[in-house]
Amino acid sequence: MALLIIEKRGVVVCLCLVFVLFQVSINGEVYKVGDDAGWTRTIIGNVNYTDWANNKTFQLGDVIVFEYNPEFHNVVQVTPGEYRSCEVSSPIATYTSGNDSIAIKTEGHHFYVCGVPDHCEAGQKVDINVLAAPSPVAISPPGATAPPSKVPARPRNDARPNNYMQLGWVVVQLLMLAGVLFRI
Repeated sequence: MALLIIEKRGVVVCLCLVFVLFQVSINGEVYKVGDDAGWTRTIIGNVNYTDWANNKTFQLGDVIVFEYNPEFHNVVQVTPGEYRSCEVSSPIATYTSGNDSIAIKTEGHHFYVCGVPDHCEAGQKVDINVLAAPSPVAISPPGATAPPSKVPARPRNDARPNNYMQLGWVVVQLLMLAGVLFRI
């Protein structure tokens, strides 16, 4: 019996360590779609998702979080044409948990709509445009003219969650790990 408890504790400790290390390794920013309003009908949440996305600079590794009531909404990833027409018959992906975190792994546009009838048409859709990563800067010899830069002119948005929030999660998980190890 004691051996079984030690084995279970070892598994829990390993899982906690993996979770903590995963949290520390996140390089991207976390964006909650719609900020405080979340993912809802635009007339209810008074949010314009086009404006919301245009005020952000998304990059590879960022995480997009959709928070919503799953009884009334969902998240459907669609093609550009489906986004324009609010057609959701052939989705790329569908999310229904009410708290969906989507890691951005590719550059370009990522189109999401609410698949509930009439919600997309009413504006519950968002285009997440992920900019190309800036190229490494080459050093020019003295007197040479540098070619125009391809670095985006818009800086990353300062009005987003800071790293203290991520650090808070790490601290919470370390405390949980200490509780498991030392039965606090």
